[in-house]
Amino acid sequence: MSRHTLSVLVENKPGVLVRIAGLFSRRGFNIDSLAVGPTEHPEISRMTIVVDVQELPLEQVTKQLNKLINVLKIVELDPNSSVQRELVLIKVAAGPDVRSQVLETVQLFRAKVVDVAPDAVTIEATGNRDKLDALYRCLEPYGIKELVQSGAIAVGRGARSITDRSLRALESRSA
Repeated sequence: MSRHTLSVLVENKPGVLVRIAGLFSRRGFNIDSLAVGPTEHPEISRMTIVVDVQELPLEQVTKQLNKLINVLKIVELDPNSSVQRELVLIKVAAGPDVRSQVLETVQLFRAKVVDVAPDAVTIEATGNRDKLDALYRCLEPYGIKELVQSGAIAVGRGARSITDRSLRALESRSA
């Protein structure tokens, strides 16, 4: 199995997320990561879906996704030709005896402290999954009290935009 990142442009309408997630569920695929948000065009949302599957089943799901009426465009993003990031908040036990070491680790990973309590600090970090996993491993010896991680978001490198073409397609549908 291999990891695939799909960028799916959809009409910003109720129920679209449920239909798309349901399609993956019916095929028995576990979605590793799912992030949804508006694009620069309020009528279009972008879903970034990360799945760990073989090529052929993914191709079948992509074809089925394309048949859904609210789906405008699907692009599989190659990790080498796209920018992919995740956000993590990590609450770490950091009493006075180890706080300076925790803060040093935070600086090494270009993360930042967003909350300080007498016995803990909350750290915010962004990056690819490998970077965030490495940060987690470095902070784990101090005691992770809580961890929250967003889904991946991604965009292709360069000047081309898949959103502009999809907006034209959406406008031609409604004309």
